[in-house]
Amino acid sequence: MNRHWLMLAAIGGGSGVALGAFAAHGLRASMSSAYLDVFQTGVHYQLAHSLALLALSGYSEQLGKLGKWAGWAFVSGVLLFSGSLYLLTVLAIPKLGMITPLGGLAFLFGWICLFMAAWRKAE
Repeated sequence: MNRHWLMLAAIGGGSGVALGAFAAHGLRASMSSAYLDVFQTGVHYQLAHSLALLALSGYSEQLGKLGKWAGWAFVSGVLLFSGSLYLLTVLAIPKLGMITPLGGLAFLFGWICLFMAAWRKAE
């Protein structure tokens, strides 16, 4: 088991839960429902990819370099995708949304790396 991926999964999961609660209880009165939905989208993707990191922590040694790339892509995706959505909504700066697709690409790259690692493992 890779403790670094496990620790990052724990940080991502715990902070995702905290941010979700913050949005539901602390931001509801001060943020439009549209922005609240955008914030919750960031939370959703952060939690989903924290679970992916959790799974990766148990298999990373078997997946080699592609597994590491997948993990770093997931971490980068959370920072760019979810982070930009959090900042966009809290600071009300719509231009921050231009960063979000980069995070989405990082997520996709991570899933492609994971697929390729699994494909190579089958050979």
